[in-house]
Amino acid sequence: MTRPFRLLITGMLGVALLVGLPGSAVAAPKGTTCTEGLAPGTYKKVVVPEGATCLSDGPVTIRGGLSIGPGATFVLGSEDNPGNTGTISGGVHATDPASVQIHFTTINGGVDVHGGSGPFGGPFDITWNAIEDNRINGGVTVEGYDGFWFGLIRNHVNGSVNLNDNVLEDPDANEYVTNTIHGSLNCAGNSPAPQIGDSEGSANVVTGRKTGQCAGL
Repeated sequence: MTRPFRLLITGMLGVALLVGLPGSAVAAPKGTTCTEGLAPGTYKKVVVPEGATCLSDGPVTIRGGLSIGPGATFVLGSEDNPGNTGTISGGVHATDPASVQIHFTTINGGVDVHGGSGPFGGPFDITWNAIEDNRINGGVTVEGYDGFWFGLIRNHVNGSVNLNDNVLEDPDANEYVTNTIHGSLNCAGNSPAPQIGDSEGSANVVTGRKTGQCAGL
């Protein structure tokens, strides 16, 4: 992630978290619907409905999976505040989200993001995915994301990683670096091409094959 972009989003996140954390997470017998803030605690399934924003500093324990709807934003933690933000079991599943930003979390069941809602909009005016500093058991698939920026950085993944057809606005986007992957790393159809960019990251350590656009990463 470029330093100017990092500073920009850090400021926006700080304001949004201050405003959003006192908001609502409505519990139901089968899960919790989060439309503003997700307080520290233990939850069954968490759903971020279409167009909603769910922000949390953690730590949270989600036992039944996290589901993010079209145009929705989910933020857990920040790269500028290292520390355990919790555990998500049952995986992270998003369809046409605005932004999926998860930091310093253990994710059991993998990450599956399909589609996006464009580079502009949501609570930050621009959209981005940041999957950073997590331990992910179950693999990662991000396909067809069309936000402003996307970074997969410093994760430890037990499973294969598939990053395909992510066409983004920022020429410094698609930074896939410094990950340890116990599986394969497969990339195709991304624009810009996967890169180190200004992240100051390093090549991924991959026990399986690196294919397509990620063969050199």
